[in-house]
Amino acid sequence: MAAAHDPIPVEEYDYEGLPPNFSLANNMLAGAFAGIALKETKEHTVMYPVDLLKTRMQVINPSPGAIYSGLTNAMTTIARLEGFQSLWRGMTSVIVGAGPAHAVYFATYEAVKHAMGGNDRSVHHPLAAATSGACATIASDGLMNPFDVIKQRMQVHGSIYKNAFQCARRVYSQEGFRAFYISYPTTLFMTVPLTALQFMAYESISKVINPSRNYDPLTHCVAGGLAGGFAAGLTTPLDTIKTLLQTRGTANDPGVRSAKGLLVAASIIKQRYGYAGFFRGLRPRVITAMPSTAICWSSYEMAKAYFVRQAKETSAL
Repeated sequence: MAAAHDPIPVEEYDYEGLPPNFSLANNMLAGAFAGIALKETKEHTVMYPVDLLKTRMQVINPSPGAIYSGLTNAMTTIARLEGFQSLWRGMTSVIVGAGPAHAVYFATYEAVKHAMGGNDRSVHHPLAAATSGACATIASDGLMNPFDVIKQRMQVHGSIYKNAFQCARRVYSQEGFRAFYISYPTTLFMTVPLTALQFMAYESISKVINPSRNYDPLTHCVAGGLAGGFAAGLTTPLDTIKTLLQTRGTANDPGVRSAKGLLVAASIIKQRYGYAGFFRGLRPRVITAMPSTAICWSSYEMAKAYFVRQAKETSAL
């Protein structure tokens, strides 16, 4: 018979499986941490100018001052003619939405993944990962889409907006609330497969380079970067269509200004540039995606590992 003072056995938890008391709030905090880390590094520092270049390269019939021969030429031309600080135009818009959007994103991902049995480390679950990623995107993009519209309106050459608030107010007064969501169906049409591809690739790559699935910052970083670049490259055509719809209010071309959906925007791009037009901005998109997703996944996995460790310590008391 065991002595009364014998310690109660502590249940061992899988890092990937998550402990039963790992709450939705913890998932949202981990996601918010990842979102802030992602936006602060990608959107707000060294990678943001590359994202701006992608937007400008995807604009239909750009003004003469926005025609560039390459990434380096674009960067130096913008800095010389518009000022170095203009490379970061629009970044304040994504600051506001970064934390909440990623909190929703990762909380949804973990909830759906758990419901589909994707946390069973003994079995590979690419379908669970893909479905979880798709559901996470639908939820988070509904929150983030208006902020992305404002960001791209401020990124285009000759933008008249002084700040994100003024941009939001002008877009709303001139084009109505619908303008903030005109690209939402296209955004989902792009980001659902993008996220499904990214999560599936991340889980698959992680399974190969980190079969134990223990917390390992290096493998999380490598898997995240490769998965992000892979998914971003394949979905560039849809991103080009999204940019056309989100910046149509700044266009001088009547056809672009009146574009009302994915098929109309796609036909405009095909007519003006051929099929190659759908891959305008491919290089900066991939260059932006790889480090940002590497940082995002590394940050999320670090936060998740912290909360799992905290849960273990609490259960042991």
